Amino acid sequence: MTSAQERRLREVRSRVLVRAFDHRQRGHARGVWFRLRRVLAFASEAHVIPAGEAKRLIAEGYRPEPVGQELAPPRVILLVPRERVARIASARSLAVRLSAEMLSAECLALVPFEAEARARPADRRA
Repeated sequence: MTSAQERRLREVRSRVLVRAFDHRQRGHARGVWFRLRRVLAFASEAHVIPAGEAKRLIAEGYRPEPVGQELAPPRVILLVPRERVARIASARSLAVRLSAEMLSAECLALVPFEAEARARPADRRA
C-alpha cells in the first residue's frame, strides 16, 4: 500500500469514528435538542435573568420548562409575559436561537408569541 493510500485510509477511519460518536451522542440526548428548539420556536424574545428572579417567578406560579432540567448543567427556562419581564431590571435580552450565549445562561425567561396575540385587539373583519 502506498503512503497516499495509507493517508486516505486514516482519513476515512477518522471520519467513520467521528460519525459514530455523533450518532451515539444523538441517542444519548434522547431528543432534548428537538424539545429545546420547539420551546424556542414558541418564543418571540429571550432574556437572561438572575437566579433570584427565576425563583421569584416560580413562586409567582410560572412553571419551568422540563427541557431545561434535561440539559447538563440544568437550566431554568420560563415562559413569561413581556410585561412581567419588563419589570425585571437586570434582564438581558438575547437573540432567540441556539447560541453559546443562550446555552451558557443559567436562567432564561422566554416571551411567548401567544402573549402578543392576547394583547392585540381581535381582528374584526367580517
